[in-house]
Amino acid sequence: MNKKVGVVIGGSGLIGGTIVNYYKTVHADTIDIRAPSSKKLSLREEDDIRRYMIEVNPHFIINAAMANLGSDGQLAYEVNYRGPVNLARAAAGLGVPLIHMTSAATLPPGKNLTEQDTLSLRPNLSNYAKSKLMAEKSLHLMARTGSLDYSCVRLAIVYGAHDHKIQGFHRLLFSVADESMPVLFTKKNTLHSYTNAKKLPYLVHHMLEHREEFSGQTFNFVDRQPVDLSALILEIKSFLNLNLPKKIYVPFWFATSGKKTLEIMLRLFRRVGLKANLPPELIFLDSFYKSQTLSITKLEKSSFVDPYPWETIHTMLPELIYYYLSRWTRENLITTYKDKLDHEKSVEDIFDQDPQRLLDLVHAQGLNAYSDLSEN
Repeated sequence: MNKKVGVVIGGSGLIGGTIVNYYKTVHADTIDIRAPSSKKLSLREEDDIRRYMIEVNPHFIINAAMANLGSDGQLAYEVNYRGPVNLARAAAGLGVPLIHMTSAATLPPGKNLTEQDTLSLRPNLSNYAKSKLMAEKSLHLMARTGSLDYSCVRLAIVYGAHDHKIQGFHRLLFSVADESMPVLFTKKNTLHSYTNAKKLPYLVHHMLEHREEFSGQTFNFVDRQPVDLSALILEIKSFLNLNLPKKIYVPFWFATSGKKTLEIMLRLFRRVGLKANLPPELIFLDSFYKSQTLSITKLEKSSFVDPYPWETIHTMLPELIYYYLSRWTRENLITTYKDKLDHEKSVEDIFDQDPQRLLDLVHAQGLNAYSDLSEN
């Protein structure tokens, strides 16, 4: 049996890596998935894209690549905009579908935002939002006026294991675990949508199998219930039995003035040869104080069925905390939990002192029947 060939761009990241792992484990018999490194295929080089696609001749292309949140304009333009456009041109030339990952950064603050509620393209948008929005607009135009068969999946704050970069939710988790967040840089009742990386490959595969329904469409892909930012931070604090952050809400004006002060200090450091940068998430500091929740009505009306409807950031939190603290401890990024994370000792101690934590962890990992046994 001849396998279909699929190409995943950005296969080393959280999203791309999750998709690659899904195809290699769930559809290994029918699909040969390729995830070229940036040395073999650079999104910044049009010739790389043309050469690789001619060589591989894939049946579908998935773009999960993104430039870092704090990238300069040139890099954001090339990776987040020109790269996806050239991938779309390749997909159109081959006559194969393209699944493109985009971001809620292309949407304004607000609640229950639909797929059409995008920002206007303005010079003062962040490099990340601007480049992602430009890609959305160009792909939509190519589908409407040309032969491109594409689907766009809009993600919010992504959570999941195996993120090699500390960004987004994992930056938040790191800051709380490292006790580098003394107070709450948000306000009460600030809600955001979250995206479970584990569920995404199921949607991607379903889209590829049902092109007539999903072609030329953009879909928000988030958990049904939004998450209160301050409640999530305090939940992490409670789980780790920490003293910080204190339940003190820092006003937005104070947070922005502090950010500007740090920027001035960093510029002074650079003048004497010390290189340092603010965390790129501070680009979106205002989002810590403004709600942004996405509507999934359109997706719910489609033929796609959520494979894990019970999973949320709250149910996954124990597993994610243990996974990332274990890894960050091994990498010497955090030393606070070195003794606690010795697995055998940890389980025994937690079982004696806090059995509810182990109960939550096992429940989060799943209590479903072994589906392979029911087939026998």
